[in-house]
Amino acid sequence: MFGRQMKKTPSGIVPIIRIDRRAREPLHRQIYNAFRTGIVERALRPNERVPSTRTLAAELGISRIPVLNAYAQLLAEGYFESRVGAGTLISSMLPDQVPSPARPSSSSVATTGGSRTISRDCESFPSMQNVLPWLGGRRGAFSIGQPALDQFPIKIWSRLVVRQCRNQRFASMHYSDPMGSRDLRVAIASYLRTARGVRCEPEQVMIVSGSQQAVEITTRVLLDRGSRVWMEEPGYRFARNVFALNGCKIVAVPVDDEGLNVAVGIERCRHARAALVTPSHQYPLGVTMSASRRLQLLEWSYASGSWIIEDDYDSEFRYESQPIASLQGLDRCSRVVYIGTFSKVLFPSLRLGYLVIPPDLLDRFLAVRVTLDIGPATFFQSVLADFMQEGHFSRHIRRMRLLYRDRRSALLHSIRQDLGVPVEVKGEEAGLHLSLTLHRGFRDRELAERALKERLWLAPLSGSYQEQPAPQGFILGFSNTSAAEIPGAIRKLRSILRSH
Repeated sequence: MFGRQMKKTPSGIVPIIRIDRRAREPLHRQIYNAFRTGIVERALRPNERVPSTRTLAAELGISRIPVLNAYAQLLAEGYFESRVGAGTLISSMLPDQVPSPARPSSSSVATTGGSRTISRDCESFPSMQNVLPWLGGRRGAFSIGQPALDQFPIKIWSRLVVRQCRNQRFASMHYSDPMGSRDLRVAIASYLRTARGVRCEPEQVMIVSGSQQAVEITTRVLLDRGSRVWMEEPGYRFARNVFALNGCKIVAVPVDDEGLNVAVGIERCRHARAALVTPSHQYPLGVTMSASRRLQLLEWSYASGSWIIEDDYDSEFRYESQPIASLQGLDRCSRVVYIGTFSKVLFPSLRLGYLVIPPDLLDRFLAVRVTLDIGPATFFQSVLADFMQEGHFSRHIRRMRLLYRDRRSALLHSIRQDLGVPVEVKGEEAGLHLSLTLHRGFRDRELAERALKERLWLAPLSGSYQEQPAPQGFILGFSNTSAAEIPGAIRKLRSILRSH
């Protein structure tokens, strides 16, 4: 019909085909053999689109006729198939497809590939197969680090995404400011000053891809290989891995009901270069560092010339009182590097966090940042800046605080009424998780593996300890589990514990 646009079939990626005009083999046969070999050896996979004959002929610099002949032969033999509206594809039913090779074992690789040395620091890491089952439990009760995604204002967010798409300019395709979007940094600085008591200006804020990268950059700037670092015991294992990968020596400092025990830290290593702490909601025990301990920690850093890395990962959510002001806000000598993230407040795949950097260290942080990844991606920074500036961020936090309070209350009630096994509960006053410590005789990792079969995502508490033997228990996230689901999930846990 006049004026109607024809649907354009997308063209496939052009494979590597070597044409030799001096060879005895005709051109169409060379093209045929190249495709057939790629298919048989699984370089080309079923249902992948192949380029049109016109496109391939132009790429090879030859007439279209040899390409048409090669394609006709491949179609006739069943290597290609043609679909209306989709063009020509690798057939889903291949005549002589070789099976996918099995993944080689470490022993077979070692005997056939020579020496395969890797970093000693990396080699010392625990296998990720022992970690990943509890890292990203999207379905099932009690997974940690998973906000209530079904309550996120996705329509508002989508509208802001569409608006940014429509307003894209060529300038936005260039390398961005390594510190991050100016608009987002202004919004973050305003929020932190008001809601978290952080002393900062937008110039001190660096946008990063989550708190893990923030710890990595901070480590590269502040610490040398062999530097000693205080870490909370128990503590966040992925931060521990960052220090280990950078050759730092970790000093485990116990956590009690007031948070990190500064006196023990001084006794174990007075002149540690830095301390990583989660004072607003300790991970994983959930205790809040007392005012006296905060002042002791700051006094230690001033006296020893040490740094404090404050990870404020989910401090927005407190249920018995107003949010606790940051440790950084008490610092008068710029010894605290402050880390925050949007993974818990909004959603994990956003991969946006931030650093608040002491003013005299800005150039050093910037140098390391540019060396590692040049700068952050810009698009979702702009979306998030709009989300914050238009008030959606603060409204979302208020809504989620009420929702999570109800879920936390339901979990505490069900533990008391339905668990039927004596446990010690900690960290219930804030955050998105609490911890359960089991009495002697239980092995949390074995129980957690059994619980996976019942769709319970119980992170073993023992995995957060460096010193052994470690207390046994679980870290229970309640943010992504509805109040109605919690009693049934706790009864499943009771059955698992009683059958132990």
